[in-house]
Amino acid sequence: MQDHSDALIKMALAEDIGDGDVTSQFFIPKERRACAFMVVREEGVISGVEIAARVFVAVDAALDVEVLIPDGSKVSGGALLIRVEGSARSILTAERTALNFLQRLSGMATLTARYVETIRETRAQILDTRKTTPGYRLLEKKAVADGGGTNHRIGLYDRAMVKDNHLVAEGDAGTIRNAIEKLHSERPGVEVELEADHLDQVRTFLEIEGVDYILLDNMSLEELREAVAARGDRGKPQLEASGGVTLETLREIAKTGVDFISVGALTHSAPALDIGLDFTPLES
Repeated sequence: MQDHSDALIKMALAEDIGDGDVTSQFFIPKERRACAFMVVREEGVISGVEIAARVFVAVDAALDVEVLIPDGSKVSGGALLIRVEGSARSILTAERTALNFLQRLSGMATLTARYVETIRETRAQILDTRKTTPGYRLLEKKAVADGGGTNHRIGLYDRAMVKDNHLVAEGDAGTIRNAIEKLHSERPGVEVELEADHLDQVRTFLEIEGVDYILLDNMSLEELREAVAARGDRGKPQLEASGGVTLETLREIAKTGVDFISVGALTHSAPALDIGLDFTPLES
């Protein structure tokens, strides 16, 4: 993952710096040294400190960078996350890119933690989705995990997820069975999830061997309860509720007895956590 994130850092810095940070070059003396702290301004859960720290080092390997609070930590406003000391120019050049990573990822971790806390003491787990920023998926899924959520499949390669657009004929159990057998023969270990839009599909899918999960798409609370009852005490396939999930509806969905609740908002709609850089000049 570090090689991937280092490539993102390189891309982000090139995008921001271009052929030079003209403000720092012309308004900050070259010899000026400074100490700065990345400080969180509000309560939240932190994610992205390591990549933020690597941004400073990528700009200037001579900077002294220390991570003070690890990813996954719950913090209050005023917590010091990273300390960096060295060239004032370098710190200022790296500031915005480091904050962009840290604010966005911490926002996702913080929102995830709110969802996880809302369903505490139920059996359900919060899942993310593939609704991620292109190129940032691994970082964003780590942010969800830092917030206490559970990662769904990473991409199209690590779980077969059969939606309506994939079904040749709705409810054709024979076609699905054949496809599962072929998948397990050629790609052993890959799990299978089938999307159900109504309870008849759920009942059909429950009878198909090799199905690991059933996605209950946009079902009412009563339909979710009926799906859980139809599955009974077998434990598998596990049931995932999806669609129309908000913090306001979340707990009632969890109380139906489903195993998972997937939430696209964790990655596509999380507000950034308020984090800033407090800058202290040092004597040259």
